[in-house]
Amino acid sequence: MTAGTTRKHRILVLGAGYAGASAAGRLAKRLHRDDVEITLVDAEEDFVERVRNHQLAVGRELVRRPFGVMFEGSGVRLKFAKVTALEADRRSVRVESAEGEEELAYDTLLYALGSRWNDHGVRNAAEHVHEISSRAGALRLRSHLDSLAPGRKVLVVGGGLTGIEAVTEIAESRPDLDVALAARGGLGDWLSRKGAAHVRKVFGELGVTAHEHTTVTAVGADRVKTADGTVIATDATVWTTGFATHPIAEAGGLRVAESGQIVVDAMMRSVSHPEVYVGGDAGRAMGDAGKPLRMSCATGTPMAWQAVDAIAAELTGLKLPKVPLRYFNQCISLGRRDGLIQFVTADDTSRERVLTGRTAAFYKELVCRAAVWAVANPGATVLSRGRRVVGEPAAAAGA
Repeated sequence: MTAGTTRKHRILVLGAGYAGASAAGRLAKRLHRDDVEITLVDAEEDFVERVRNHQLAVGRELVRRPFGVMFEGSGVRLKFAKVTALEADRRSVRVESAEGEEELAYDTLLYALGSRWNDHGVRNAAEHVHEISSRAGALRLRSHLDSLAPGRKVLVVGGGLTGIEAVTEIAESRPDLDVALAARGGLGDWLSRKGAAHVRKVFGELGVTAHEHTTVTAVGADRVKTADGTVIATDATVWTTGFATHPIAEAGGLRVAESGQIVVDAMMRSVSHPEVYVGGDAGRAMGDAGKPLRMSCATGTPMAWQAVDAIAAELTGLKLPKVPLRYFNQCISLGRRDGLIQFVTADDTSRERVLTGRTAAFYKELVCRAAVWAVANPGATVLSRGRRVVGEPAAAAGA
């Protein structure tokens, strides 16, 4: 291509979780396909409902959602490959697929590779525990649970949202197992008084043992060891102690926080590389209440929407809308027949108000369905053909 010719503006979206997939669809509706080329990169060919992985782990069948169907007719190009490296200064990403290694260039990058399970450096955790942050991990746990005879012990390590959902799901689906949870603090100690009391009530009904104020420091094939020297026997250890970001961002030259998350401004733009935007767990973003947003589906999607709207405004000159980045509630499933909706302040502090029981379980189910709907329906088209993006000259873009 000779200097002076125009080409489409290349937008590369890395990761097709809740943030990345909804961002790609929203970009396709915000921008005209004659002017931009949007490529969505992910190693999976189906959308993974991460918030349902605890259900998958106990044998429940989930609806298959192929990306090819979800993005049919959208103009979004799908690239099924694993991201292996980023070179932010060169605006280049390396990927690996069944066809081999490939380098993808971009003009604008939306980084949404999300997070993965975090072993926190605990000895032998990687060799002996099960994680449910990925579909593959949930399926491995599913196979292992199926192999356990009645009376065998299951220990979930981590007392946050994921841990509570996982342990109650396992206890409800396998009442023949001896199920327990190890929490670093008190059970549900971040919840309101009513919220924590309901979790304790459900644990009692399901026969779940709670090891509170218990820090696991080492893991073996059939036991864990705690900070005070206590040994807890287990036939399956499920690790839910939080998430960690992928080191690709920092290795690629982006400025990151101590958490490994990419530091972004209010528009979800990297503070070190303005052509890079971030959505989801990979970004260290501040909410409207002035506190960092926690890693969650609830905040990942609004972050992605804000990034998309900023990209569209940058490329078209349209007015930049502000997406609300605040919290309203925490939705916790407690098996299939019970749940807890903990209402919170804008900065995620628990209020005393809660919903519990079947009403809360139904509420949580609606939230999960709405999250998938948001991926498939990422917003209405706002760009008219009179305000189109003009591709930069190929030579100027380094092509």
